Amino acid sequence: MKIALISDIHANLEALEAVLKDCESQKVEAVHCLGDVVGYGADPGLCLELINERCKIRLLGNHEYAALGLLPTDLLNQVARSSLTWTHDQLTDRHFAIIAEFTLEMIENDLHLVHASPFEPDKWHYILTQTEAKEAFAHVRTRLCFLGHSHLPAIFGENSDGSVRQQVGHDFLPDEECRYLINVGSVGQPRDNDPRACYVTCDTSEGDIEYHRVEYDIARARAKMAQARLPQMLIDRLEVGR
Repeated sequence: MKIALISDIHANLEALEAVLKDCESQKVEAVHCLGDVVGYGADPGLCLELINERCKIRLLGNHEYAALGLLPTDLLNQVARSSLTWTHDQLTDRHFAIIAEFTLEMIENDLHLVHASPFEPDKWHYILTQTEAKEAFAHVRTRLCFLGHSHLPAIFGENSDGSVRQQVGHDFLPDEECRYLINVGSVGQPRDNDPRACYVTCDTSEGDIEYHRVEYDIARARAKMAQARLPQMLIDRLEVGR
């Protein structure tokens, strides 16, 4: 079975639509969303509707958690707080009901899916270093764990002796003797200096992991954010991917 794993859409409808179209060309049988559908971008409601319609698994990200009032806003930076206030005002009761159906983590087809880290998933830890990955591996319940949150495509591998190695996200065939934390990157706000939308496909029968980069209408996404008077930093970063 070939599945797609997407994360960190951040209300970027243009990027999401482009990625879902690319998923069709990849002939995936299911799309799983790892969270942060809302926040930062100009189309939170439309993105929620589309994710609800198209994704089999829908996980909570920290931005959904904050929208539900479950994450103290003082834990967010000023730009995120400003965006959250605007986003909250755009969402209807139906949108909040959609978010309320999202889950924190999921095991599906021997894959562990989570937004941030399998270690305390509701604390939104980043996995950016080998030390952070080692702590997370202690809570991984399958050989492959897919996540997002940092917007940085990355692979952490745990060897049979417990040592951990770190690599930039790339296509690969997982080693049977290793376990992996695989960051799928960001659909709507990449931060690895590549502005193209990023997602991952996994062939659960063959084991192949593939990263995909997708062009989308960045100018349109930025124009809509400007019209909504969202923070300029959020608008500018789409063009440079960081």
